[in-house]
Amino acid sequence: MELCLGATKMSLDEPRVMGILNVTPDSFSDGGHFDRLDLALRHAEEMALAGADFIDVGGESTRPGAAEVEVREELDRVIPVVEHIKRSLDVAISIDTSKPEVMSEAVAAGAVLINDVFALGRNGAVEAAARSGAAVCLMHMLGTPQTMQVAPHYDELPGDVIRFLQERVDVCVGGGISRERLVVDPGFGFGKNDRHNLQILRNLEQFSDLGLPLLVGLSRKRTLGKLTGRSAADRLAAGVAAATIAVLKGAHIVRTHDVAATVDAVKVARAVIRAGKEQ
Repeated sequence: MELCLGATKMSLDEPRVMGILNVTPDSFSDGGHFDRLDLALRHAEEMALAGADFIDVGGESTRPGAAEVEVREELDRVIPVVEHIKRSLDVAISIDTSKPEVMSEAVAAGAVLINDVFALGRNGAVEAAARSGAAVCLMHMLGTPQTMQVAPHYDELPGDVIRFLQERVDVCVGGGISRERLVVDPGFGFGKNDRHNLQILRNLEQFSDLGLPLLVGLSRKRTLGKLTGRSAADRLAAGVAAATIAVLKGAHIVRTHDVAATVDAVKVARAVIRAGKEQ
């Protein structure tokens, strides 16, 4: 399987790791840690050296209850970071945004993947993504960051999530975005309680029915804290365990705050998958 990233293609025959770079003051586990340009670039370099295939740059928190950020402020946060990473590091750049203006400017600055928690649902987003030529990750979210954790309900999991993603894929293809540019993400923690998250992870292989690369982000999520009793900054082992399960169940890209440990875990999972194919 390959993913078209603008003018280049990336093989996803083996799982890839995406490092998270939040240049925000209020993200749930690392808000304010990398909101200065020098700190952000140092962290991006550390993640690239640790083996990250992607750096996912985000300028607006999507934690439960997070306030929206104006377009100009988000651009001021992310564009200098994208430009500097493009100049200095050999890594694919993802832009974590739902705003069409940010998508367009970030791709012009060097991003090759648009990672949108609204699955290009905002006005003008499909058109902006189509024009950009970048790959797009479509994530499932029930509601908005302000409402998503207010009594989320599903009739069937993971079927409800898969059907939503298929609908968004159809909209994107109809809007001029080829399937070769699309990735899907079940959206762990976005409009899902602990039971929902575990049901989706247990049945993750069902997402292969979509025929598209699957991105999974479980790093430091609240469900892991509930299971272990640990704070967000102390969920490394839980996140590595969840990432390993996800890869063994078919995830192509793992999004994480903890790149070095996750890269090691993915290597082990890759070896297990290869051993099974060699039998």
